[in-house]
Amino acid sequence: MKPLIIIGITAGILAGLWTQFSTPLGLITWVGFLSWACFFAAGGKRAGLLKTMPANLSGVLWGAVILWAAANLPIPGALGISVAIAAFAMCVQARWSVLGFIPGAFAGCAAYFGTTFDAAGTCLALIAGACLGWLSEYTAGILTTTRKKDQTPAPVANTQPVA
Repeated sequence: MKPLIIIGITAGILAGLWTQFSTPLGLITWVGFLSWACFFAAGGKRAGLLKTMPANLSGVLWGAVILWAAANLPIPGALGISVAIAAFAMCVQARWSVLGFIPGAFAGCAAYFGTTFDAAGTCLALIAGACLGWLSEYTAGILTTTRKKDQTPAPVANTQPVA
């Protein structure tokens, strides 16, 4: 079986389970999928997980800063100014490698706004989604490796010809 088919199967099973159980567990389903997508966009594997989570969570923090500044700055256009400054900061923070995945920061910020400012719920779902991305890729890797071992022909014994 081709690796993309195997990852499709593992991702499909996990996505179905996530969809079924996230809401009853109080988790925001679509935010998990957003982070799951960020995981793959960041290159997957351990490195993708380590890029996605900090960037997503920093985006939530920037969303909270935008909300606070827009509510507390007594100037016209406070929301637009706050968004401009935060967008700039989400790009500049990428100089620090831990926060180097700019799309993840923007996705985290958007998720925070999309959940109507539910910071805790957004953060939990972002973490869960990134972990599900990693798990779907990891289990696919195990199945692919197992499948290759099953298909490896038995070694030919080194025997001497009989005269």
